[in-house]
This record gives sequence, structure tokens and C-alpha cells, in this order.
Amino acid sequence: MVPPEHPFHLAFPVDDLVAARAFYAGTLGCAVGRTSSTWIDFSFFGHQITAHLVAGAKAVATNEVDGDDVPVRHFGLVLSWGEWEALGARLRAAGVDFLLAPHVRFAAQVGEQGTFFVRDPSGNALEFKAFRDPENLFRARPPGSPIER
Repeated sequence: MVPPEHPFHLAFPVDDLVAARAFYAGTLGCAVGRTSSTWIDFSFFGHQITAHLVAGAKAVATNEVDGDDVPVRHFGLVLSWGEWEALGARLRAAGVDFLLAPHVRFAAQVGEQGTFFVRDPSGNALEFKAFRDPENLFRARPPGSPIER
């Protein structure tokens, strides 16, 4: 995979590196990069994410988004619609529990998107989403739309 022109980097806590490697490399198919006894780099669809071994509390705060309780602290990826459907099917076949099952959010609005959430073994929330019209990723919503409150 050719990395994006400007790949992002994200470091996040995990409480078990073996389980993190199994989830990110095994379940999601991320290539493993540099590693140490306290962290692992992964290629997250061409972006660099680093799982750091730490002990501590897991974030559980949520915010309501179009009727769903979405974990405030999460990261993820915007995929093409076909990639999003394929990944959702692959995770379902692998027996991964969905925090929020694949569904369409903001139906018939500018921000209409397919979305689903999963948690890694350390409780970190990941969102995978897709827009039928990729131009809507950053398109502003009309003033007074149901999304704007």
C-alpha cells in the first residue's frame, strides 16, 4: 500500500501488546512496523498508529450523534463504500463484537454516511465510515439543518 501524501500518526494506550498485535495485525490486517517491549507501530491503511503499553483507565465518555451513543475518544478511517461494506463483513465473519453495528447515519442529509464502531482488546474505540458521495466529507450543512443544534 502506498502511504497517503500526508499520513497521520496516532499513539494510543493498550494494556496488552500481544492482544493489540492480534487485533490490529491479525483481525484488521495492519502491517507491523517497528516494535519494542512497550510499543508497536502499525500501518493503519497507510497511516502510522502506535500502540503503547500502559496501565490505566479506559475512556468511556460518550456523546449522542444521530441517536447513537458514540465514544468521544475514538479514531478510525473513511473508506470507500465497497471497502466499508467488505471490512464490516470481514469483522462480522471473524466474530468481532460491534460497539455500534454497521448502519447509515444522517440518512438523506448532506452528511449521510455508513458507520460502525468496534473496540480493540484494550477498549479503544475505532470508527470506520464511508460516504456514498465522498465530496460530503467536509461539506458544510445548511444553517438550521437537523444536525446543527
